[in-house]
Amino acid sequence: MRVDSYKQTAEQILRGLGRAERLITTCAFTALIATMFLDVLSRETTGVGLHWARQVGVYANIVVVMFGLGLASAGGNHIRPRFADNWLPSRWNPVIHRLQDGLMSAFCLFAAGAGGQLTWESIRLGERSALLPVLIWPVLMVIPLAFFLVGIRHAIYAACPDLRPRDPLVAATDIPSPTGAAPPAGADDAAQSPDTRQPHSRPPKSS
Repeated sequence: MRVDSYKQTAEQILRGLGRAERLITTCAFTALIATMFLDVLSRETTGVGLHWARQVGVYANIVVVMFGLGLASAGGNHIRPRFADNWLPSRWNPVIHRLQDGLMSAFCLFAAGAGGQLTWESIRLGERSALLPVLIWPVLMVIPLAFFLVGIRHAIYAACPDLRPRDPLVAATDIPSPTGAAPPAGADDAAQSPDTRQPHSRPPKSS
């Protein structure tokens, strides 16, 4: 009962992380598109672009990329090398997957700590954008926050492997063939033994 309760709590945390990441990514991507549209519209109508458009677009793109890491991780779509997938026996996969998620969680939490230190230094120095009169630490805070959320997600995957998303490439190979599909050409002939095949009829000899 207690294990099921922990698993339900982990599922709720993962769903909450997914909703938050989708919302933030959607808002940032919408801001990116709106900024590009307004900049192009200004250039076409007045001949002069918006001076702040490029910087706002860069900030929005940073948000999309960083929180997109979490969305890719949640769907199992993150890029990873696959050349060593078959080097070890398949029965070791559960242990290997736990190890992968544990190492990924540790790396992301370390990156979150480093990003947090960078953000704190920016707050302490009061750094501002060169183009816009705004502080840059709110944008820098996106880096440790995104890595922290990905680290929490992979820590849950390591603790509860059943919640780990399946690899899309592996799932695609498990799709059964549609019923009623025509067998490959020659399959019926190959299934028959040479003794059971009907001999070819020969044309009658002409007298």
